[in-house]
Amino acid sequence: MSKLDAIIKQYEKALQRFEDVLAQDENEYIRDSAIKRFEFIFDLSWKLIKAFLEQEKGIICASPKGCFREAYQQGLPPYDEFWIVMTDMRNKTAHTCREETFEEIYSQLPVTRDHFQTLLKATEPRQS
Repeated sequence: MSKLDAIIKQYEKALQRFEDVLAQDENEYIRDSAIKRFEFIFDLSWKLIKAFLEQEKGIICASPKGCFREAYQQGLPPYDEFWIVMTDMRNKTAHTCREETFEEIYSQLPVTRDHFQTLLKATEPRQS
């Protein structure tokens, strides 16, 4: 199994768990769990892009924003400024303890889920 295949498998599992928590009725614990799962899948998303670019395109990138920018240039995923917004959201979750910030981020998680799903479809192995 290639590094890319292993990351895709891990990403699929993380995405399913993220979708599962978003399907729950909101309370403080569900919100916090959803944000933690967002952090995890976000970190996997840029690592997935990194592995895809290395394996499929021979391109090396080293940071989330750098990988997203390179992915845009390669058409994976199609350019969408929200990926940069998600990077900022991820940074906020790591450096804040404010309830208002958590509520703001939680309210945007369904949109992030859609982006994570799009990325998965764009990186899945092609059937020959």
